[in-house]
Amino acid sequence: MSSPWSRTAARRMLCLLAAGSLAVTAAACGDGDTAAQTGGKVKITVTGQPPTSQPFERSVFDADVKEFEAAHPNIDIEPHEGFMDPKTFSAKLAGGQLEDVYYVYFTDPAQIIARHQAADITEAAKSVPHINDIKPELLDNFRDANGKLYGLPTMNYTMGLLYSRPLFQKAGLDPDKPPQTWDEVREAAKKISALGNGVVGYADYSKNNQGGWHLTGWLYSMGGDIARKDGDKWVAGFANEKGKQALQYLHDMRWTDNSMGAKQLLEAQDVQRMMGAGQLGMYMAAPDNVPVLVKQFNGKYEDYGIAGMPGGQGTLLGGEGYMVNPKASPEKIKAGLEWIQWKYLNPDRFEKHIQQYVDGKQPVGLPAEPTPDVWTGAVREQQLTLKAKYANVPAKNFQSYVDTTSKIKGSIEPPNAQQIYAALDSVMQAVLTDQNANLDQQLSSASSKVNSVLAQVK
Repeated sequence: MSSPWSRTAARRMLCLLAAGSLAVTAAACGDGDTAAQTGGKVKITVTGQPPTSQPFERSVFDADVKEFEAAHPNIDIEPHEGFMDPKTFSAKLAGGQLEDVYYVYFTDPAQIIARHQAADITEAAKSVPHINDIKPELLDNFRDANGKLYGLPTMNYTMGLLYSRPLFQKAGLDPDKPPQTWDEVREAAKKISALGNGVVGYADYSKNNQGGWHLTGWLYSMGGDIARKDGDKWVAGFANEKGKQALQYLHDMRWTDNSMGAKQLLEAQDVQRMMGAGQLGMYMAAPDNVPVLVKQFNGKYEDYGIAGMPGGQGTLLGGEGYMVNPKASPEKIKAGLEWIQWKYLNPDRFEKHIQQYVDGKQPVGLPAEPTPDVWTGAVREQQLTLKAKYANVPAKNFQSYVDTTSKIKGSIEPPNAQQIYAALDSVMQAVLTDQNANLDQQLSSASSKVNSVLAQVK
């Protein structure tokens, strides 16, 4: 995939399709004491270098390494290809091959911190410029129970409602006033599906762990939980009225309204293909789906809009960041934080970074890379102003989403997320393929399975 947007989506999908959540061991982590520190220079290894199959991203990254080294002559960067692969991360840790600065998904830090596999950067981070302008809820994802900091967030997403502006217009709906509640989604889906010719009002995922992922989004949107803490242990938290309400909406749209179409057992590419073909009105998604629709499914940027998560009581929060090898010396920790801040969290480079994307004919104006929504206050306003100045896609189509991101509570995925999602896939499948599915029974059965999964969380 050549677009930075499809790269982000691909990394998230890799995490979703992995056989389980991050499985790590308590073995030695890297060789921070043996890397070169000669001639007054500190050498650090870092992940995050895109592969050569992504020429634009690779060229930006490599140019940034050269610029950083020129501005920091006391630091040498040794970049390594790759991001977080849950299938190989455990082996890298056990083999002592962990880089000095390494990429993580938002689902990873809690386990990594608990196993002491990241450096405590609490004191060192106090000198990081603009750290207090980062959204506190994102920083909290990298803290332990005592408030110690072990990493920095560099990108985030929240789920919202992606919709087809042309189908809204054809159905007599205002594309500048997207649905704000699930009742409004249901009504809009009925009007869109009434257009006929195979048009579907609303679609959702139900296999390959993606159904459970989206059901989590449904629960969060209603102020519910998939898992909750009960004393020192985790337990399932969805076999209740919130869970039943989510399933009832899906059941009614599928069977009463017939606004979700007859074809089910869908996953991301199926739904994206429908949207790209102009045959789908709405689905739950993050903003990085838009470039995927354009570059892989022949869509047009002007045809899509994104609204905040319907219901407004919560949304699924994800993202990425970087942590530091626990064996890194104080000098390497300092150098690693300088690299992370300069490369990913640098308001002084906002305009130059955006210009790189403009020159590379990449989309600017969406609420993600090169303008990730990780900031608060004046820095956020600075970024929004520059994004509007350089926008080459219709940013107004996504304004509804941007307006809600600071108002809707974002919650990360539950522990052992992939195993939980696998258990919840069956619930989504039952509701969408069996008109007579017993919702209470489905929730109760899945809750037992999820409790068994959560019992493994230490």
